[in-house]
Amino acid sequence: MGKILEINGPLVKLDLPQTVLGEQVRVGHLGLVGEVIGRDGNTALAQLYEDTAGLRPGEIAEGLGWPLSVELGPGLLGGIFDGVQRPLQAMWEQSGDRIARGVAVASLPRDRRWHFVPDPRRRAGSPLAGGEVLGTVQETESIQHRILVPPLLQGELLELAPEGEHTVEDVIGRVRLADGRIEKLRLFHRWPVRTPRPFRQRDHAVAPLITGQRILDTFYPLLKGGKAAIPGPFGAGKTMLQHQVARWCNAQIVIYVGCGERGNELTDVLESMPTLTDPHTGRPLMERTLLVANTSNMPVVAREASIYVGITLAEYFRDQGYDVVMVADSTSRWAEALREVAGRLGQMPVEEGYPAYLGSRLAAFYERAGRVETLAGDHGSVTLIGAVSPPGGDFSEPVTSHTKEIIQTFWALSKELADARHYPAVDWLESFSGYVSSAAKWWAENIDPGWESARAAALDLLAASEELQRIVNLVGVEALSSEQRWTLESAGLMKEGLLQQAATDEVDSFSSPDKQFALLAALLEIHRQGMTLVKLGAPARRLIEMPLLAQARRWKSQHSSEDMVALKAKIAAIPQAFEPLMREYASSASASTAEENRP
Repeated sequence: MGKILEINGPLVKLDLPQTVLGEQVRVGHLGLVGEVIGRDGNTALAQLYEDTAGLRPGEIAEGLGWPLSVELGPGLLGGIFDGVQRPLQAMWEQSGDRIARGVAVASLPRDRRWHFVPDPRRRAGSPLAGGEVLGTVQETESIQHRILVPPLLQGELLELAPEGEHTVEDVIGRVRLADGRIEKLRLFHRWPVRTPRPFRQRDHAVAPLITGQRILDTFYPLLKGGKAAIPGPFGAGKTMLQHQVARWCNAQIVIYVGCGERGNELTDVLESMPTLTDPHTGRPLMERTLLVANTSNMPVVAREASIYVGITLAEYFRDQGYDVVMVADSTSRWAEALREVAGRLGQMPVEEGYPAYLGSRLAAFYERAGRVETLAGDHGSVTLIGAVSPPGGDFSEPVTSHTKEIIQTFWALSKELADARHYPAVDWLESFSGYVSSAAKWWAENIDPGWESARAAALDLLAASEELQRIVNLVGVEALSSEQRWTLESAGLMKEGLLQQAATDEVDSFSSPDKQFALLAALLEIHRQGMTLVKLGAPARRLIEMPLLAQARRWKSQHSSEDMVALKAKIAAIPQAFEPLMREYASSASASTAEENRP
């Protein structure tokens, strides 16, 4: 026990001689919880996760003896938690619409009983290592929860409960440790959020994260276990793109961390997510999702902690052998929390007031992503997607620039595209992916060997059209040659017929890899056929008037991913659509050549 010496916003100086760095403390008559971040002699400096208004020097303080930890066990999925893993539903039941300070509620439901099925391989007297599976609990219709041995525990299994109903606090087994102590096993265990959970080794197998969004999967792919960022200004469509990734991606678990976002935006996420249906199972999406909600008006230190809570939950499901996607919205607000605390600590600011360790903190966070072989011998992954909210859309600001150096996939959102109602508003010139060569192997084996060259050809076409558009803006379209006009038209066809994708379109909201490549190859074939005609002397105007172009723009919405036979039949008929013009201008070219060769 000790007392408060000094209060500076969320930071309090405490007379607590025995506490250690990282230890949780409970402070004041309200019992506000915080974390020790510094020591000087007998005094400890703690950051509190709740508003310190009303605290006074001299009030009691107490060290709790453990670091900031999360409870890991059945009951997580479908839940909505605050930045330090307190369930919002239980807090509302206890304190009403306005969350009272000092509310203490269990992270996992204590009264709910789960049907535990022990692993048949676990027998009394057998050795037990950390991370191994004790048994299973059917947490939701979609997800089977594997009960894990705490990672650092190792010894001889003395007993394991038979199949039956248990609460998370019931003792389901006992282990004798190497020093002779007996450790009890329960359906849950705790883990400190700032410590990465251990694994056996990295797994370098390649499997792309299929989101069903063509601009992402085809042009800027992300692998399972990869790191991605979605930077964009306000109104560019970050939230909707995150919704689409969460709903359609081929990961089994989705974790959404709302870190310091505006209250109305986060409310929209919390209201809409539970209404979504998982297209893979037909069940509610929340059966494989959990949300961590921390709005911008909530305590700044809890915002900083929420990122670590989310990634620890993601690692826990990874250790069960699942592929997990964690979306952090947004890391800019997290960095602002670091900046505020660093300012109150009197640390030397660098770029735009951020602390000097901003880059290393971001790197340490993103490095917890990856595809691994777990301690139990399974394979799982954590894919991190961090949204970034640069002020005024300035991608040169510190958070965006540091993030850009760390991640491998950069989905840059453009306000200009969003204003033009082009969604997803991913800028094909600013974005990049370092996973293209790895993803190309998967696409070549599973879809088509020509994927990489087709992707490169489409990006070259889009880049050429941007240069031509600048000329048109200066001197008008009449200054372009027929080849240039056709290039501009083909790029427009590519943008409308491939890159644009409406989230509300029931047919086109998701596009399978087969459909993505079919549309890409079809539009490139139209471009090639037209360019051949232009070189034979056909004016671009004749090509632009072809009905095929208007039809190709609608193919994406006319044919679902299951209707590939009809789509491929239309694609196969592309050369026939150009055949009359091809005969006309081929004969004209032949006649012209004969005229030139006549003596």
